[in-house]
Amino acid sequence: MAKLDDVVPMRTKLAFGIGATGEAATNWIFTALTFFYYNQIVGLSGTLAALAVTIGIFSDAVTDPLMGSISDRFRSRLGRRHPFMFAAPAPLVLSIYAIFNPPQGLETWALFAWFTVFTVLMRTFLTLFAVPHLAMGAELSDDYNERSRVMSYNNIFGYLGGFTMHVIVWFIVFPSFTDGQRNHEAYLPIVLVCCALVGACIFFSAWTTRDQIPRLKQPPDDMDHFSLARLFLDIWEAIRNRHYLFLLLGLFFLSVMIGTHETLGIYMATFYWELTPVQIGWLIVGTVIGYVVGFTTSARLHRRFDKRWTIVTTAVGLSIFWSAAVTLRLFDLAPANGTWTLVMFIISFGCVSASCGSIINISVMSALADIADEHELNTGRRQEGIFYSARTFFAKTTNGIGHVVAGIALDVIEFPTGAVPGTIAPEKIFALGIVDGPFALVWGLIAAVLYAGYRIDKAYHAEIQHKLAERAATRETQMVASGESLG
Repeated sequence: MAKLDDVVPMRTKLAFGIGATGEAATNWIFTALTFFYYNQIVGLSGTLAALAVTIGIFSDAVTDPLMGSISDRFRSRLGRRHPFMFAAPAPLVLSIYAIFNPPQGLETWALFAWFTVFTVLMRTFLTLFAVPHLAMGAELSDDYNERSRVMSYNNIFGYLGGFTMHVIVWFIVFPSFTDGQRNHEAYLPIVLVCCALVGACIFFSAWTTRDQIPRLKQPPDDMDHFSLARLFLDIWEAIRNRHYLFLLLGLFFLSVMIGTHETLGIYMATFYWELTPVQIGWLIVGTVIGYVVGFTTSARLHRRFDKRWTIVTTAVGLSIFWSAAVTLRLFDLAPANGTWTLVMFIISFGCVSASCGSIINISVMSALADIADEHELNTGRRQEGIFYSARTFFAKTTNGIGHVVAGIALDVIEFPTGAVPGTIAPEKIFALGIVDGPFALVWGLIAAVLYAGYRIDKAYHAEIQHKLAERAATRETQMVASGESLG
């Protein structure tokens, strides 16, 4: 049972969660549409599009831990997290708009440069919000289960961002244009809606959580100031934490699987399954059910089974069920293309995979907060920013690695640009299914094995909290004694 001062008010959970809506909308439009837009609409090769995103990944490797380390040490009247959260919305929105509006007439390498520059900028400005935002969420409560509930709100609001974009794109915008997702003109209204949603949600979250600033943890007076040397030392100390290292490795391999699926999603729906925009829109039903299951069951699963086995089991479930429909089609065991029976077939597997994905996301984010407690016990420093920078890095790596895999795969199988559903050679469609099915599955199973190395359970976390409380009480007693001595 959480202590009264560890229970986060509902309005704070909602205010914190809505920030994830803006983050998720950014990730959704980039994952679901950007690669398809540059490859099929603008005509950039899959390999060059993948290279642009790879450069973005390298920039994330610098900016994510940099932002984590800076925000861990930052001091201001707005605390150490909120100044960055307030600074993020405007430049993030502008970079999203620029990605989908390259100047007309750009040649191949100029187009590649445009895509690369604004991909790097978009990821950087998203980091400016996402790392401090998640770190703030971890600071809202010290309770093992209350943290899971807080992160459940982050998860469900994050899903709301993707859901909103999905509904607008597939039920409203694309059906209103001839050729739907293959029509260049359909993308402008989508981008404008996305920019409005992202800017409003991120600013609203920062503004409505500012009343929590006095309660949030502040950097200790003896904490080193930021420097590059200190940054590398912070990263090294974090990686040396055995539990963190296993979560990090698991996140990486899970990113390969998720990124491959999400990047190829629009290709699979359009060319592999030959669905209409409205049919593609209804695929969201499986995700809706899955995220509701995750939101309502994650904290209960952590109480009964602990976070370690919850993470491992759901990683296996996510891997198997996300690839199941595609793999069955490879063996001619799926309903006919373009039918509503096929839509229900895909949704049925999607319910299970989305449930597992929702639970694992909540579980990993909650586990990172527990690792931050252990790190504080070992080092005396509270550094959620460094640990959560890994989460934002791998969330964006999810997109990036998926683009890389998809881009190279599409060029290897010589998948045509400007393609028309139903006209592509069967062997190319089969190869597309291999990448999205069995190939993606393997990476997820590797992640599940690695997640088993995480060992912080409820009893060990209680011990950590007890020792931290003893240390705080001792420090307070010493300060009182010192004050009496001076008096």
